Amino acid sequence: MSYVPKARAIRDTRGLIKIVAEKETGRILGIHILAPEGAEVIHQAVLFVKNRMTLKEATEKIDVYPTLSEMVKLCAQSFSKDVSRLSCCAE
Repeated sequence: MSYVPKARAIRDTRGLIKIVAEKETGRILGIHILAPEGAEVIHQAVLFVKNRMTLKEATEKIDVYPTLSEMVKLCAQSFSKDVSRLSCCAE
């Protein structure tokens, strides 16, 4: 959560998000969210898993900036990038 701009803005970076994905295809198998505002974001996780979406598709989604829902995209990006080096919402 410390990499999510909205979490930093509201000064509450408690929590974490974890994506479990199939190694060969990148298909998202599950998403765990443990954060005070997790209920506000879990709908995205349900959508990704239910529709058998991939990490690539998750990284291509567009979020309103700044929102806590960016945590899903940032987590998906962490499979291929060092998200600590990204500038706000930049790819």
